[in-house]
Amino acid sequence: MSSYPLTVLTKNQEVDAIIRDTIDKVLVLRFGHASDPVCLQLDDLSKSAREVSKFASVALVDIDSNEIQVYVKYFDTAFIPSTVFFFNAHHMKMDSGTADHTKWVGAFHKKQDFIDVVEAIYRGAMKGKLIVSCPLPLERIPKYQLLYKDV
Repeated sequence: MSSYPLTVLTKNQEVDAIIRDTIDKVLVLRFGHASDPVCLQLDDLSKSAREVSKFASVALVDIDSNEIQVYVKYFDTAFIPSTVFFFNAHHMKMDSGTADHTKWVGAFHKKQDFIDVVEAIYRGAMKGKLIVSCPLPLERIPKYQLLYKDV
């Protein structure tokens, strides 16, 4: 199976436009470094982008770009890769049993895990929900601890 070409975003205007202009599809934004092996593992999911292309669009956000730092701070992407989901310009959240429901932190273990998460978000969004439950078993959800600065 061939990979699907993914858009790489390096400017605030590009991120604004893709969030605003993606209608009736889940928008998957992956924040990370182009040279990080874990981020590249997640980039291999471009192979599954074709499978979700009927109900999702996938784009990569290069956090090394100075022009993208407002989004890096807003979504608190201190852990990379971080994946953020939108539907019709609404930020979609997912309860995966972790402290942060605003994004998926870390790589997906399998291609099917990515597809299942995107499909769950799409189905929830079509029902008008802004937060959905994670369809994956707990052992396949990355674990991390949140560190709060200046609290």
